[in-house]
Amino acid sequence: MENVIIVRYCEIHLKGNNRGFFERVFVENMEKALKGLKHEIRKQSGRYVIEGFNSQNTDLMVGKLKNVFGVHTLSVAMKVNSSLDEIFEAVKLVAPLSGTFKVDTHRADKKFPLNSMQINAEIGGRLLDLNNALTVDVHTPQSIIGIDLRENGTSLVFGNLINGVGGMPVGTAGKGMLLISGGIDSPVAGYMMAKRGMKLECIHFHSYPYTNMQAREKVEELAKVLAEYSCGTVLHVVKVTHIQEEIHKKCNGDYMVTLLRRFMMRIAERLAKKCGAQCLITGESLGQVASQTIEGMTSSGSVVENLPILRPLCGFDKNEIIARSRAMGAYDISIRPYEDCCTVFLPRHPVIHPKMADVLEEESKLDVQALLDEAFSTLETIKI
Repeated sequence: MENVIIVRYCEIHLKGNNRGFFERVFVENMEKALKGLKHEIRKQSGRYVIEGFNSQNTDLMVGKLKNVFGVHTLSVAMKVNSSLDEIFEAVKLVAPLSGTFKVDTHRADKKFPLNSMQINAEIGGRLLDLNNALTVDVHTPQSIIGIDLRENGTSLVFGNLINGVGGMPVGTAGKGMLLISGGIDSPVAGYMMAKRGMKLECIHFHSYPYTNMQAREKVEELAKVLAEYSCGTVLHVVKVTHIQEEIHKKCNGDYMVTLLRRFMMRIAERLAKKCGAQCLITGESLGQVASQTIEGMTSSGSVVENLPILRPLCGFDKNEIIARSRAMGAYDISIRPYEDCCTVFLPRHPVIHPKMADVLEEESKLDVQALLDEAFSTLETIKI
């Protein structure tokens, strides 16, 4: 009897002639997640079986695999020879102690003398004889015992399924540049695009010495959370203190957020092109803050010349975003009380519905190109 892990994937089976590409990337991502842990991954009829590992690492491996995008469900299974006695010995290890259950058999080995229904009845009957606290319920059971008879004379026996994160394998939908702050929203936005198969690089803007190093460390931790789901990432850090000081000195202060967002978008696009990213990703949610009105997003987005801007949270309310942040494990980091650059020189009454003519008039007071070049001279890159 050997411990194995069964991995079932999501949408890959719908990909037709391109299915092979998605499967290759999916396996590569599982290999990255399990790096440093002895194992073998074998393809088996629309799923993967991971075997050859130390059983003491089972929980660790399941924890890593269920965060790989593309994983639909997982099962820790027992691999045994295809005999009813050996199958039942494995069933006893995964069966519940009480409640309702059903046995669900898939018989790929058509030479096996019993069909699926007969195996269900035989194993279920033996289990009822062993434990009178159990009851069969084939419609809405509390527990399902799975039996998978393979063509090679072995069977896999497993209990209830473990849900994965779903989605598509990271690396099958291009690369995006995520504008990441230390808040709740942007990590969730990155997570959602990675779930659709997009590889991520991140850019963070800081205003040292107005913001402290703890604020930056928080962002690095958030990038590490994203990296767990996105098979690693790269965090770019850019200083924008000089830009904010110039806006504060020369422009109407009520336009601070609007003008700063325009600089951030320009910098992000320039870096994205350099890194081969094909879009920008933001955590904006329509109407959530002053810069996220439709006019504010139009103003900031208008400086981006060649790349699409993806805003996956645009129609979400704050509670929905918080729920997703908690689920991905970022929320407790995001709420640490360290301010990011957007809180520096924050006006008491920021412009909520900026008119483009007024924005351009205020921006004309600045040497935009010189400020951008100075910002790029501060660029730091961290591989995570």
